[in-house]
Amino acid sequence: MTPPDTELSHYDFACLVFIGRFQPPHLGHLAVIREALQRARQVIVLVGSAWQARSLRNPWRFDERLGMLQSAFDEEESARLEIVPLLDALYNNDVWVRDVQRKVRDIARPDHARLPRIGLIGASRGQSSYYLSLFPQWESVSVPLVEGISASQIRERLFRSPSSTEDYLSTGAAHDLPPGVLEAVGEFTATEHYRQLIEEQRLLDQYRSAWSQAPYPPIFVTVNAVVVQSGHVLLVKRTAAPGKGLFALPGGFINPHERLLDACLRELRERVRLKVPEPVLKGSLRGQRLFDEPHRSWRGRTLAEAFYFALRPEQQLPRLKAVKGGEHARWVALADLEPDNLFEDHFFIIQNFLGLPADFGGG
Repeated sequence: MTPPDTELSHYDFACLVFIGRFQPPHLGHLAVIREALQRARQVIVLVGSAWQARSLRNPWRFDERLGMLQSAFDEEESARLEIVPLLDALYNNDVWVRDVQRKVRDIARPDHARLPRIGLIGASRGQSSYYLSLFPQWESVSVPLVEGISASQIRERLFRSPSSTEDYLSTGAAHDLPPGVLEAVGEFTATEHYRQLIEEQRLLDQYRSAWSQAPYPPIFVTVNAVVVQSGHVLLVKRTAAPGKGLFALPGGFINPHERLLDACLRELRERVRLKVPEPVLKGSLRGQRLFDEPHRSWRGRTLAEAFYFALRPEQQLPRLKAVKGGEHARWVALADLEPDNLFEDHFFIIQNFLGLPADFGGG
């Protein structure tokens, strides 16, 4: 139970907000949260990428990260700590900002019937300044960065190879991770999810090695098709790593002498055998956009030009012919779309064209 306001008058803020992905929560994250607990009567931790599919960048689901974070705080601290999931909105800052604003508004406790003093706390001045530009109504609080701890480096040590992971967990991990997180990560390494990510890391290393002699870091260009009819979207189910078992938009790399739209139509024709004449598809084109979030693809810097086809509603959905040895195409009802079942940023590409709400697929 939170103490009465009279006992909390020594705090600088009624509420401090910390936004992060916590993949995984490490001692640097905890330093920020403990500083926030020292300075605010209430701390809201917004956990980003809450419903993303597992990947090398996002290995742990929200509930797993929630348990890791909770393990680091005692009962009194936990009573002033709210840990809340936050869905990404990769290509619409306004949607994401609105979601953050609404969550903080609904959680922050009134301060003597007045609007509480709210601040955004971050582990570096650059991060705080970025958040401040998006939330000018809130104050910014910077906390010195804990040197030598990086979530991306922790993930690389965990997924590079099982033998090096064992060495890391038994020696150096204690310098990066609190005890409860270290225990949870150790348990995770015994799961099938971990084994799949080990395989993805191996493929990624091979992929990077193939381009290691390039004079400049490569930038890849791909196409994707968002084909919608009668409340359904056309997806393929991936049969191999990366993203084995996840749904994805039809698409692929462009050929050297190919226009982008032609590449997209070719992928629909060859990969999913969509039984819709090409003139009908071209007449159904309702939009296109470049999707260029820097971390959108496991391959590295990969740009995706997506084309939105809105087919005329019909009693029957167009037939799909299976491609031998290929991915399995199917029509999926829009109501069944979930971000954590879709590959890379494909949910957000669909969301961008169809205007799906920010809390779609997770609350």
